[in-house]
Amino acid sequence: MIEKNIREIVSNILEDYGMERTIDKIDIFNQPDKQEVVNIISGLLQIVFPGYYWDKTNKIYNIAHKLSGKVEDTVYHLNKQIGRALHFAPEYSQEEDISGKSQMITAEFFRRIPSVREMLETDVQAAFQGDPAAKYKEEIIMSYPGFYAVTVNRLAHELFLLEVPLIPRIMTEYAHSVTGIDIHPGATIGKYFFIDHGTGIVIGETAHIGDHVKIYQGVTIGALSTRDAEKLKNKKRHPTIEDNVTIYAGASILGGGTVIGENSVIGGNAFITSSVPEDTRVNMKNPELNFKQRTFGC
Repeated sequence: MIEKNIREIVSNILEDYGMERTIDKIDIFNQPDKQEVVNIISGLLQIVFPGYYWDKTNKIYNIAHKLSGKVEDTVYHLNKQIGRALHFAPEYSQEEDISGKSQMITAEFFRRIPSVREMLETDVQAAFQGDPAAKYKEEIIMSYPGFYAVTVNRLAHELFLLEVPLIPRIMTEYAHSVTGIDIHPGATIGKYFFIDHGTGIVIGETAHIGDHVKIYQGVTIGALSTRDAEKLKNKKRHPTIEDNVTIYAGASILGGGTVIGENSVIGGNAFITSSVPEDTRVNMKNPELNFKQRTFGC
């Protein structure tokens, strides 16, 4: 019976843990807790969208009192997770340094929330104006996966700019797992950004996206090559999309030197590895369709 083999199985796995590889690390108290980061996202959504994500079991008689409690709780947990993440930054070797820095970063992040909310309001406007199926702006906030992914990304991007290790990527990869939309927290995204449908979209770390850009499902804004990845770190590997560009479903735009000029339209399934001038429409030539009458046996 399998029960008789448990001791041997455990012994073998424990021996394997002793190999001192990355996957063997057991120090769980000096690294971020993924589930805690997911809970922090939930708290941030309540702060950013007070009319949409509040716990409905509690009546809001005093919004200031309610907000104060939610901010205090989220600040506490985010500060704790940032402190754990800073152990991965070699410049912070002392616990006193980590404690002070995590508090500074946490406070600065929360100071930026009004500016993030301002950007998100433009994203709501872009979705409402860009999607004829949107009947209500509230519908966008409550149900659009693209808007959810962009919201988490805009929050994570601020932590990325504040040089917080690990946590921004945990946040955006959680949004990726929920929505199927993969946006690296390092990507720079302008105002009035709209993702329509969204599933399968990939936007790389060094992508730069301007204002009033609309992207459909299955679009990749990616790197031209990832060979010799170590040499590519901290270099621009992903395209620049200028203002007022629309990119239709399935298009791939690759390379750090690739610039899509403003007011351009990229057609579905286009594969682009070089720059496109402004005011340009790029379309795949329609494939030849072959129609053959079906025949049925008697």
